[in-house]
Amino acid sequence: MSAHIENTAEAKVEEIRLSLNESIVALAVISIVSLVSNWAGTGINPITSFPAMLIIFAMVIVGLLLAKFIRIGFPAVAWVSLVSVLLTIPVSPLSAPILAELKNISFLAMVTPVLAYAAMAIAKMEVDLFKRSGFKIAAISILVFTGTYVGSAFVANAFL
Repeated sequence: MSAHIENTAEAKVEEIRLSLNESIVALAVISIVSLVSNWAGTGINPITSFPAMLIIFAMVIVGLLLAKFIRIGFPAVAWVSLVSVLLTIPVSPLSAPILAELKNISFLAMVTPVLAYAAMAIAKMEVDLFKRSGFKIAAISILVFTGTYVGSAFVANAFL
């Protein structure tokens, strides 16, 4: 019984979400780091790419607001994607100016620090699961990663 209560407590810890204000602050910090990363990766001055980052920031905020106020089980990332797609499809009157600004951002340079943080932000539950799985999960992971790499290299070699 106590193990069940403990697992339920861990699950509740995992469900904690940021408030809208906390999300905006976190997004602002990520935007600043992304501007610096874009500058380091492409050499484009952060002042030049600032309008593009503001556009991305606004798209994400609109998506978060939609997820908060329209509760149909649609995740926030899907709302953000929908807003972004609708604003940048060719039939949108805002498409041309938005895309012209977004050319100042290298999305690879922008996403790299975010993905690095996501890789480091492993929850306690996942660490505990890994400890319980032990050697088996490590061996399977190595085989899957190796197989994926070799398979990708084979496909790239065959078709490129």
